[in-house]
Amino acid sequence: MSSNPQTRTLEGLQSALQALTTRLRTEEKKFHLVQEIARALSSTLDLDRLLSLIMDKITVLMDAERSTLYLFTPDGRELWSKITGSLSMEIRLGLGEGIAGWVAASGEVVNIPDAYQDARFNADFDRQSGYRTRSILCMPMVNNLGSTIGVIQVLNKRGGPFTREDETLLAAMASQAAVSIDNSKLYHSVVEKNLELEETHRQLAQKTEDLNLLFEIEAEMNAALDLDGLLDRLLKRAMELVAAHAGSILLRERSTSDLYFRSVAGAAGEFLKRMRLPVGEGIAGWVAKERRPLIVNDPPSDPRHKAALALRIGYQPRSIICVPLNADEGEVLGVIELLDAANPDGFTEGDLKLLGLIAGQASKAIQLARAKEERQREERLASIGQMLSGVLHDLKTPMTIVSGYAQIMAQTDDGEERAGYVEQILRQFEHMSAMTREVLAFARGESNVLIRKVYLHQFLEDVRSYLTYAFADKKIELVIDARETGVAYFDELKFLRVVHNLARNAAQAMQPGGKFTMGIAKVGSELEFQFSDTGPGIPPEMEGRLFELFATSGKKEGTGLGLAIVKKIVDEHHGTITYKSVPGEGTTFTIRMPAERQPGVRDTGQVPAFREARKTG
Repeated sequence: MSSNPQTRTLEGLQSALQALTTRLRTEEKKFHLVQEIARALSSTLDLDRLLSLIMDKITVLMDAERSTLYLFTPDGRELWSKITGSLSMEIRLGLGEGIAGWVAASGEVVNIPDAYQDARFNADFDRQSGYRTRSILCMPMVNNLGSTIGVIQVLNKRGGPFTREDETLLAAMASQAAVSIDNSKLYHSVVEKNLELEETHRQLAQKTEDLNLLFEIEAEMNAALDLDGLLDRLLKRAMELVAAHAGSILLRERSTSDLYFRSVAGAAGEFLKRMRLPVGEGIAGWVAKERRPLIVNDPPSDPRHKAALALRIGYQPRSIICVPLNADEGEVLGVIELLDAANPDGFTEGDLKLLGLIAGQASKAIQLARAKEERQREERLASIGQMLSGVLHDLKTPMTIVSGYAQIMAQTDDGEERAGYVEQILRQFEHMSAMTREVLAFARGESNVLIRKVYLHQFLEDVRSYLTYAFADKKIELVIDARETGVAYFDELKFLRVVHNLARNAAQAMQPGGKFTMGIAKVGSELEFQFSDTGPGIPPEMEGRLFELFATSGKKEGTGLGLAIVKKIVDEHHGTITYKSVPGEGTTFTIRMPAERQPGVRDTGQVPAFREARKTG
């Protein structure tokens, strides 16, 4: 070794230069690593790849054996980790657990030269993995909003304990990593939201398509006039939408539970309409029994396929799709079965969903149609019953009169007197015949008015005779106020029906008795009839619907036909009917109709049968 001071100085300078050069190269290497980390952080938004890049570069930069990055779980209660180095696994820590958990909870930096000398260190991981932890540098990751999003932990620096310089460098890297991780999470959040929006858009488009389909089916159903027309339209629409070449709708017969072909399109349609299929047999029978939809794209190989039927009708389907028609109560109404998909691969799950929508609407339509038919049948029977009740009740009075005159005839030998009784009896028979014809015409909605020249004094005589008998045992005083006794033109028999119905209603209202007044007068060119009683008046619940069919206020013998027929007869005479009712004082009906013959209305010149009998008797 040279003892020359100058030489020693030179050697010292060379050694210092070499150390500076080494340090410069180290710093240059660190600078390049920091640049690489920055490029790496900006090069990807994939979180897993980003975390791996961060850990790989930080491990080299810190000259450490291993680096671990912990992030908070979504609920913020735990940390999960990605470890780099020879061991790669996932670790979960609670807040405050171990060094990383303590840093996450406190937000402070930990730099430990000897891990085993720190009470916060958990050695369980070392014991399980066989790894020996010596020095630890642990740093919180704080984003640009000042929130801690995780922890970076670096283990076992190769050249000794971690320094303050390492802390500063790692803090810079942790801050930059936190921003990159936030950006990655934000990116993934946007991507997920976009995917959700796309899925929502797809679902919305599907819902819109389904609603349009349901609207089209509803339009088809509304256009149908009856159940058969409805099913034919639905089947045709189903075949178009699912792209099938043939199909049928089978309904379940309530009495036998067999399936019968109600609507058929395609091959052997007329033959199939005459067939019955027991539930459980064939594809359609199986679907009806199990109440589950079914796709069979190779019928010959399916044991449920009724091959004998296919052979019998000479038609072998290539593919079959069938769905049940389920009622609200769980009952199976029938099935829709489509054959031979246009798609060479057969029917699909999409076809099944589409046919299921159609089946749902078809089931509702079938139930509504059946309920409507049942309601109409019940209403028709009720109407017939009410009409018969009304006719029988109306016949009581003329039959009583006929019976009375017949008994009187049996007690007299006077020919002229007997002829008068015969006239009265014939008059009642004509009246009864007119009653029945009127009810039948009313039920059929027919209008058959026979306008005749009517001598009002004779008409009022007939009315008085009839009402006298009608009120005989009812303690009702009859008053006829005839201020017009000339000639008028109307259907005499039908107008007798009007008088009968109004008088009968008055008699039912005036119990146990009262006063009934019929007035007739000429007002201008109109003939005015007034019918008044001293009953309790029109019940409030009948206001506004007095002339409706079957409208009744609960009278014991009421049928709801009388005033409806009166209104119809008045309308046929081009007249009007009004009423005024005072509670506790009575009701007055006023009828006005043309007194003269109407243009275009022919005078039939016919004479009622009872008057013809008088002429020839």
